[in-house]
Amino acid sequence: MMLSVQDICAGYRESGLVLDTVGFSLEAGQILAILGPNGAGKTTLLRCINGLLKPRQGVVRVEDADVLRLHPNAVARRLGYVAQRNEAGRVKVLDAVLLGRKPHMVWSPSKKDLAKVSSALDRLGLYPLALRYLDELSGGELQKVCIARAMVQEPSVLLLDEPTSSLDLKNRLDILTLIRSVVREHRIAAVMTLHDINLGFRFADHLLFLKQGRVFARAEPAEVKAETVSAVYGVEVDIVQHNGQRVVIPRASAESSNTRKEAT
Repeated sequence: MMLSVQDICAGYRESGLVLDTVGFSLEAGQILAILGPNGAGKTTLLRCINGLLKPRQGVVRVEDADVLRLHPNAVARRLGYVAQRNEAGRVKVLDAVLLGRKPHMVWSPSKKDLAKVSSALDRLGLYPLALRYLDELSGGELQKVCIARAMVQEPSVLLLDEPTSSLDLKNRLDILTLIRSVVREHRIAAVMTLHDINLGFRFADHLLFLKQGRVFARAEPAEVKAETVSAVYGVEVDIVQHNGQRVVIPRASAESSNTRKEAT
């Protein structure tokens, strides 16, 4: 088992319990998408897995190592994390990505470190921006830099919090295709939070639905029922097949239907 999360309970002082006995497991070469409405605990769960937030209860294991007992440098060699919001400081793209190699460095960057960075810049189309400063980039470009930095860590598990939130349609598909390729090629595991259910259907091997801090359902994309999505998000939906791909479509409300009738 590449990643095992068991009975995580966590919260913040001002908001009480956010996660209540959440658990799942993931094999190498697989992607798990965490889905659910705002405030369901998706980001909090990623922060607990990465050790940024100490849970009140529970265990997180990566390749049988207890993450919550590891030194931060050891955690960084096992887990790569891309936050939803990232600071755009006065740092060049090349240097920002090179920081991802820090857990593997002894003194200064080796030829191997530089080769890993060069490969990541190339795969994400960042070479033309290598000498630009982060505060000169668009939100989407900055997101790609952060993904590149996590990739060069060569982690066993990649954690991504809304990795496509700042990207246009083409870049969303390109980035998720790349992530899936990296997961398969290097036999790692990836956990990502998403708001777009259809991206989860398309790119994830497993979907984990959170509602009010608890696991409401876990299923493969082909097994998810419309009733589950409706119950989690509070909106009636249909799941249809389109070009061999399952797609979630919200049903038109009675009010919007009446509006269309009046307009005609």
